[in-house]
Amino acid sequence: MKAAKGFTLLELMVALVVVAILAALALPSYQGYVRKARRADAMDALLAVQLLQEKHRASNPAYGTLAEIGFGASTSLDGHYDIALDEEDISATGYTLSASAAGDQASDRVGEVSCEKLTIAVDGENPRGAKTPKACWSR
Repeated sequence: MKAAKGFTLLELMVALVVVAILAALALPSYQGYVRKARRADAMDALLAVQLLQEKHRASNPAYGTLAEIGFGASTSLDGHYDIALDEEDISATGYTLSASAAGDQASDRVGEVSCEKLTIAVDGENPRGAKTPKACWSR
């Protein structure tokens, strides 16, 4: 009598369980790497606004609003962060700029530190900008 070729249902189910376990272990790690990569979207937008602020300040007595400096968007380039400038904090010596995570990006963390909101605060003591939270700005 000839032996049957192929897989039994039990063998197929064992293979599916193994694949499911591997996927369950890999997916959270993958999502963490995606969120970390998307954080660069916020950094790019904040640093672009900072550059525009410095260009504006070179020929004006104070830093400007997003509209005055020519930053027309309220979101980052890829749309993962909302960009805001604290207009009450704008002066001749500084401003505070923030990027707030949108959607799934709000789950972004570095250890116990939440990276939901990244900020740059430029003032007389920090002309290059104090970047917070620090853990989120390191690569």
